[in-house]
Amino acid sequence: MKILIAEDDPLSSLLMQRTLEKFGYEVVLAEDGHAAIEILSQPDGPRLALIDWMMPKLDGLELCREVRSAQREGAYIYILLLTSRQDAEDVVAGLEAGADDYITKPFHPAVLRARLHTGRRILSLEETLVQAREEMRFKATHDALTSLWNRGSILSVARNELRRCERETRPFSVLLCDIDHFKQVNDNYGHLAGDIVLEEVGRRLVSSVRDYDAVGRYGGEEFLIVLSNCDENSLRARAENIRSAIASMSIQAANAELSVTISIGAITYSSSQPDVPLESILAQADAALYCAKAEGRDRAIFAAPLIEA
Repeated sequence: MKILIAEDDPLSSLLMQRTLEKFGYEVVLAEDGHAAIEILSQPDGPRLALIDWMMPKLDGLELCREVRSAQREGAYIYILLLTSRQDAEDVVAGLEAGADDYITKPFHPAVLRARLHTGRRILSLEETLVQAREEMRFKATHDALTSLWNRGSILSVARNELRRCERETRPFSVLLCDIDHFKQVNDNYGHLAGDIVLEEVGRRLVSSVRDYDAVGRYGGEEFLIVLSNCDENSLRARAENIRSAIASMSIQAANAELSVTISIGAITYSSSQPDVPLESILAQADAALYCAKAEGRDRAIFAAPLIEA
């Protein structure tokens, strides 16, 4: 594990480096507070730091404050403050500045090793909590089966993109997709086969759009695709590519090759006026989807471009 030593005295720095390398740490050195800040702010910077109280340019307390004020969503940095001061008010000042622990000079190597081990335990716990938080956030915003955006999240993405396109006077397009005869898949091959079809269709939809487009499970066998900065002409080509991506290859499920197609309702919206309801755009896409199904499925129907004067 990487550890930073911020110490301006070369001899003390060398002795600590040798001690920590014996403990199995990968040591990174900084001669002053500014160099330490630069190292700790790097994406792969050390998560453990031994900071001397007295340093040029930026002392240990100022360094602690800088690290804590800059640290928001990034990985936590455990700071052990090195000091020869032993008064209670000095200890309190160091901890209030943002240090997690302190150790007085001269220190015994075994004590330093134990203090750092405590720091590693805390960092491990913090990583576990962050991972659990991210998993909860993902589950709250994504569909459990397909791992696409869930209905609430894709609608939120669509509203945000609509407002952004209005501000920048750029076209905004959506595709409402429905798997054709999906009930027959469930009835003839079982719901597990249906789940496989939903997952595979979701994967193909994601692979058919740009990285900055969004795909969500709108409900049941329906999917909503939000296309940023996509005009009517581009939408027609994109819709055909997406339709073809689903229909071109069968899906293996329940020991059978299932031919799957989708129907698509598409619409483009261009506006310089704010606060146009997303619901009105989706209603027209839904009407176009209904027409696609009525006309024989496996096709895209385009609603008339919606333009707000």
